[in-house]
Amino acid sequence: MNDALKIVLVGTQHPGNIGSAARAMKTMGLSRLALVTPEKFPHPEAYALAAGANDLLDVAEVHPTLASALADCRFVMGTTARKRTVTMPELPPREAAQRLLAAQALGPVALVFGRERTGLENDELQLCHAAVCIPANPDYSSLNLAAAVQVLAYELRLAALEGAGASLPGPADPDERPATHAEMEGFFQHFGELLDDIDFHKGRPPDMISQRLRRLFLRAQPEPRELRILRGIFSDTQRLLKKP
Repeated sequence: MNDALKIVLVGTQHPGNIGSAARAMKTMGLSRLALVTPEKFPHPEAYALAAGANDLLDVAEVHPTLASALADCRFVMGTTARKRTVTMPELPPREAAQRLLAAQALGPVALVFGRERTGLENDELQLCHAAVCIPANPDYSSLNLAAAVQVLAYELRLAALEGAGASLPGPADPDERPATHAEMEGFFQHFGELLDDIDFHKGRPPDMISQRLRRLFLRAQPEPRELRILRGIFSDTQRLLKKP
């Protein structure tokens, strides 16, 4: 495993969980930690519970939004503890680890964890290509954040040691790799503007259509040059709409 794999913690409330997560990561050979709007960081409790993984905390990225934390990533997997209204592929931990390792050949990837009490919100899960769910006891499925990080970090370590998910190096030309998260978000924003310009929704809530289109294009994993072609079509359409 290398720095292409990023662990992202969103809205962490207790600084001790950040330190414990860093410790869980380091024991399994992971080193890249990103924090999105942590309530208390940096904090002495985080360093106390890191127990020797202080170096991960020292270089941890801190971001104002999940989108900015994922901007350079070409594949993103979110963790969830329960069924959601968001329709997306949901993988067990072992398969998820293999998928993440294989995707590293195409560029940076991320594994995202949500808040201690509520996990990831639906709009945050929408930013992910797939979800992973730890099959805990259904009668008591409450899993500490750092424990969840440990479970999935172990699966990543196991998959790496077994060579699972290993693949040939990705194409050298960035235009032949899947678009980054930032490029996809720019595309979705442009697509949404075009749908508004042609009054596609006819006054109806756009959420369901937007979610289905997002899932379609995330599943397709288009290349940057393909997005440029589509956005060129969007721009030409918008220009024609403005003609008298």
